[in-house]
Amino acid sequence: MRVHGDVGTDRRRGRGIAGEDLACAELRRRGYAILDRGYRTRFGEIDVIARHQGAIVFVEVKTRATRTCGGGAEAVTPYKQWRVARMAAEYLVRRGLHDRPCRFDVVAVDLGVDPPGVEVFAGAFDAPVG
Repeated sequence: MRVHGDVGTDRRRGRGIAGEDLACAELRRRGYAILDRGYRTRFGEIDVIARHQGAIVFVEVKTRATRTCGGGAEAVTPYKQWRVARMAAEYLVRRGLHDRPCRFDVVAVDLGVDPPGVEVFAGAFDAPVG
């Protein structure tokens, strides 16, 4: 049984998956090896984890259907950066990769244009301290 409001959630989830698919295709085109998608922790979910030029890369994908609320890259707030950094630290420890270099990228996907726009911001932020 559907509860009022599920349609919007389903639409956002579908848009998010479409954005992640486009992001992964662009990352692969740029030489990234996709290691994991949708890595869940108690702090949330890391959209994409990849390897690129010897580093483990934690990728936050922001997908927008319109520019009404701004671009996707602006949506990665300091709080979101902190959460992604915490999840990344957990991933590295659990996988025994804590000695590997890592970085944080953001991929902004704009579905409001044809073809969809995909912009990669490599090294978009540093791991926040605290």
